[in-house]
Amino acid sequence: MDLVNCDYGISPTEWQKSQFPKEFQHKIRVIHEGIDTEICSPDENAEFKFKGKVFTRKDEVLTYATRGMEEYRGFPEFMKAVEKLQKTRPDLQVIIGGEDRVCYGRRLINDTFKQKMLRELDLDLSRIHFVGNLSYPEYIKLLQISRCHVYLTYPFVLSWSLLEAMSVGCCVVASDTAPVKEVIQDSFNGILTDFYNIDLLAQKINSVLEEPEKYSNIRVSARKTIKEKYELQKLLKEQIDFLNSCKIRA
Repeated sequence: MDLVNCDYGISPTEWQKSQFPKEFQHKIRVIHEGIDTEICSPDENAEFKFKGKVFTRKDEVLTYATRGMEEYRGFPEFMKAVEKLQKTRPDLQVIIGGEDRVCYGRRLINDTFKQKMLRELDLDLSRIHFVGNLSYPEYIKLLQISRCHVYLTYPFVLSWSLLEAMSVGCCVVASDTAPVKEVIQDSFNGILTDFYNIDLLAQKINSVLEEPEKYSNIRVSARKTIKEKYELQKLLKEQIDFLNSCKIRA
């Protein structure tokens, strides 16, 4: 009823717009909310502190950030890749931001995906750091010290965290799914991989961890993409101009 009665709509991505019935799509304008690229910016000297440990860009840090540890955001697949990576990379430190809960998708009965993965996988927990919910400044520091950042998702609403990571200049290994491909071009501003192929995911992460300098151009291109297409100030003006141009029915 809202789609029938509305005059205009705004969608943050083309993929989300495409999910509406075609007869309503002509009403919808695609304008993302925007990313503050001044706050979400690289910092070679950043430090992330957790439980007495200090992590910097010099450390071999793999990051993953999510609201909830769930299937929709590929948490089980990520942890399975970590299991493989830990066996060959003794210096690897894995930092996971987010809560042990499900925000989207199915929940397990009397269990969580985090506890399930910790129980089923052979993991060195001394090198995996679950940092919980972070303040925004601390979250940005986490991204700033990341050597490789992983973003996995079902075909679903695109997370701000992907764009924030790109704005910070992370080398992102992401799932080859529709909303992600709207932003990331493989081997240009990120690395795409099959969502369910754990071996391939681990292989691509390993490559970034092994030779970070080889992927420096991807980091630069990632930030450039956000500044050109998702800059907050540009998109805020576009949203205001769009709203001012709307002719609302009486």
